Amino acid sequence: MADRTRAARLAQRIKVILAEALQKTVKDDRIDNVTLTEARVTNDLQQASVYYTVFGDEEAVAAAHQAMEENRGLLRREMGRGLNIRLVPTLELIRDTVPESAAQLEEVLREAKARDAEIAAQRDSATYAGDEDPYKD
Repeated sequence: MADRTRAARLAQRIKVILAEALQKTVKDDRIDNVTLTEARVTNDLQQASVYYTVFGDEEAVAAAHQAMEENRGLLRREMGRGLNIRLVPTLELIRDTVPESAAQLEEVLREAKARDAEIAAQRDSATYAGDEDPYKD
């Protein structure tokens, strides 16, 4: 069984090889907005998972996902050419949804901050319903 450091080095190498292949080898306009975000390889070096994001609307995302699936064999071949290992890992392409989730979370935090500012403004301009000290003699 391979160690984790070798798997991590191999994952980084796979990410570089596939990024170059997307730019130079794959001739598909649908993947112009694809960015590889992360690659992971199992410790036995048999399975490679590559995460990617797509910039654009839902239609562009769907088209890019279809293009990535159609070119999986070509990408695996390029990965095999660039690696100096006996067995080429199987390639799994996964759409990375972390940026969209982060954007939604930032929007929620922005709204909460705006509501907090409104409440703080109301608090600063608020006056007491009665006297300031209702317990005075």
